[in-house]
Amino acid sequence: MPRYEFRCRACGDTFEVNRPMARASEPAPCPQGHDDTVKLLSTVAVTGRGGAGAAAPTSGGGGCCGGACGC
Repeated sequence: MPRYEFRCRACGDTFEVNRPMARASEPAPCPQGHDDTVKLLSTVAVTGRGGAGAAAPTSGGGGCCGGACGC
């Protein structure tokens, strides 16, 4: 189930809420009981194979266009 992060405008606390994506836009009261909260944008890092990063290309090319334009 996705986790959404909220910040309370009244007390400044940041908290997380687990809920289905269908309810992602619903408001969430803070743990202190305040209703003036805002959903924060979350960044997600996705890496492959244990976080080793992207593999270098093996075709000999490189740069912005794979080396075909001579840049």
